[in-house]
Amino acid sequence: MAEQELAQWFVVQTLSGQEFRVKQSLEKRRQQEGVDGVVFDVVVPTEKVSEVRRGRKTTTARKFFPGYILVKISLYGSDGQPNHDAWYFVRDTQGVIGFIGGERPVPLSPSEVDDILRQDRDGEEASKPKVQFEVGETITIKDGAFENFEGTIESVDAARGRLRVSVSIFGRSTPVDVEYWQVERA
Repeated sequence: MAEQELAQWFVVQTLSGQEFRVKQSLEKRRQQEGVDGVVFDVVVPTEKVSEVRRGRKTTTARKFFPGYILVKISLYGSDGQPNHDAWYFVRDTQGVIGFIGGERPVPLSPSEVDDILRQDRDGEEASKPKVQFEVGETITIKDGAFENFEGTIESVDAARGRLRVSVSIFGRSTPVDVEYWQVERA
């Protein structure tokens, strides 16, 4: 039976903030040491989030599971016995704390893997705002023609990242459309 057919997804705990470094180390070691039949894929599930910092809109990657990565690996042979080479290959990588599950880690089910990888793909396609808003909240507009105006949220279009805000101009309530990054909670 081919090693690829025996490969399953496992969760590996890493040092906090070292997820991408561990991923790079595993991939680099795999190429250098020629152990392609052990580790097949390494994933750090992330989503894109946008926020305003110092008046500029920035998009960053936020990890779904900080401190954890997913590794597709042949950890067990066809006889169900642990593959010690694969086990130590991952465990001896700098920044790795260990497999989730201890001495006998349990692989993720295919449905769990599909859900996580689907979220990861969805997160790559469109950036989500870091802050979520609700109807009735009071906000302050921080950018645009209505800068420093306070208003109340009338509607939220989360898919487009836009808000309809009611602001008072010359004593009259006026609806204004703004993007998430242009406002902050009052």
